[in-house]
Amino acid sequence: MTLLFIAMLAVLMFLGLPVFTAIGAGTLAAFHRSGLDPSLIFVELYRLASLPALIAIPLFTFAGYVLAESKAPARILNLANALFGWLPGGLAIATLISTALFTAFTGASGVTIIALGGLIYPMLLKENYDEDFSLGLLTTTGSLGLLFPPSLPIILYGLIARVSIDKLFIAGLAPGLFLIAILSAYSLLRGRGKNRPSVPFSRAALLKSMKEAAWEIPLPFLIIGGIYAGFFTATEAASIMAFYVVAAECFIYRDLSFTKDLPGVMVKSMALVGAILVVMGMALGLTNYLIDAQIPMKMFDWVHRYISQKWLFLAGLNVFLLIMNMIEMFSAIIIVVPLIVPVALQYGVDPVHLGILFLLNLEIGYMTAPFGLNLFLSSLRFEKPVTKIYRAAFPFWLILLAALALVTYVPSLSLFLVR
Repeated sequence: MTLLFIAMLAVLMFLGLPVFTAIGAGTLAAFHRSGLDPSLIFVELYRLASLPALIAIPLFTFAGYVLAESKAPARILNLANALFGWLPGGLAIATLISTALFTAFTGASGVTIIALGGLIYPMLLKENYDEDFSLGLLTTTGSLGLLFPPSLPIILYGLIARVSIDKLFIAGLAPGLFLIAILSAYSLLRGRGKNRPSVPFSRAALLKSMKEAAWEIPLPFLIIGGIYAGFFTATEAASIMAFYVVAAECFIYRDLSFTKDLPGVMVKSMALVGAILVVMGMALGLTNYLIDAQIPMKMFDWVHRYISQKWLFLAGLNVFLLIMNMIEMFSAIIIVVPLIVPVALQYGVDPVHLGILFLLNLEIGYMTAPFGLNLFLSSLRFEKPVTKIYRAAFPFWLILLAALALVTYVPSLSLFLVR
């Protein structure tokens, strides 16, 4: 009967049933089957509402949407191009850096591909970059910044796993920079010997782009530096960032009207936040049931029966996460994290390191064939067959997979700044 019910929910979700409805129905069925009072679900909703760190989600989301709706992405791209455009593969490196920052601030890979893809793709083709390389690069960069603060998935993971968001922000810096470094090296390698217009370094162009982006340049240093130095927490950083971007984009640059445009941005951003909070509320009730039923311990016993070594567990965990993270980002975090954290702790995996592995798998899962979301978004945005996108993204996927192996088995790459 239980398997039939789960199968029915899976079919309904495939047909378009909202995720929170499926989770809520599953939670109510589990409570009823165990004879537990369903009102316990509302206790979890109350606990969720009382979490001090919860306010970071709407504030960071709102700030990211303000930046996305302004001309900030174009200014950041111009600055990155002025810094690196003279190198072989320089425009590709500029693309990596600007899209990573944009994804970190907006917290959504789809926004990056849709908003910046149309701007960067013609520029890459104009400078004689291969079509496959250009498509693969933009598909990859759609989720490249998820390890950088103030990435929304980091906050969500911290809340669900009950891990310090400040530590996760700091832990994601080195792996995130490492990914950009190896992809930049690949871009330099691909950029050598191509019949591409030579763009000499221009100090005047750099100063001009720095002047144009003068109010966006301090933002990552303010947020990351403030948290790392201990001047404020992630929650306080969210308030500072929201105030800062509204002041910069509405009153200094005047890209957005405070009275005409800002209310619409609020509605868009809070629609996403509302969806996240509803799913979180339902999922926390289900998590309560799973813990009471000792499901994580039973999972550990089953896994430990076949896998006794930590390195083998981490390899299997990465395969599992890559498959799970091909589905919608926030659902993957909310559904999977409560199950894997207790099991990973039994193998001695640091919860902060586990968070970085989860988020890195999320980045790669978004471009993993056949169901990775970035693959379909790129296919739609650039009007190319999805099979062509598969082929274009494959070299980048292999590079990120190698990086995942290194981050997995060298935990200090994630933890040395935290320690």
